[in-house]
Amino acid sequence: MHVTIEYAILLPLLILQIFLFPIVVNGMMNNWTDSRQLLALQETAGHMGSNIQQVYFSLNHTSILDGTLTSDLKVQPYIEGYSYTANATLRTVLAEPLNSTDVLDITLKLVGTSVTTTTSVTLGQNVEWVNSVFESNTNQTCLIAEKSDGVITLSFGAT
Repeated sequence: MHVTIEYAILLPLLILQIFLFPIVVNGMMNNWTDSRQLLALQETAGHMGSNIQQVYFSLNHTSILDGTLTSDLKVQPYIEGYSYTANATLRTVLAEPLNSTDVLDITLKLVGTSVTTTTSVTLGQNVEWVNSVFESNTNQTCLIAEKSDGVITLSFGAT
């Protein structure tokens, strides 16, 4: 009699575990995958931001004459099999005694997923950003910087 009661109690629990375990594991793996992709995307965003800032500061030096510079961003075309896009917007931040600084916010998104990240790059007052889109799996993988009359215009472009 006791064995029958035990089976009556344990059998539904075992069946519940058969269905519940794969659902929980699947959810955990999806979370782990998203975290891993986000980390890789953040690393790429940091690399792009650093490259843009280096190009800006190099051109901003008074010894550099007017001209155009094309810099390969040297980022991987895919992150775990997904291509990604990047957009940037320029915003002005006011600092102490009315000195303004422009900050470039770069947003990267893995195509086909919900994984996105944003990084910010501090630049000077004499920068302009041309609306453009970076696409990792095309030839649109470089930064174009043009210095003219002390103003540095930046955009994503083709190599």
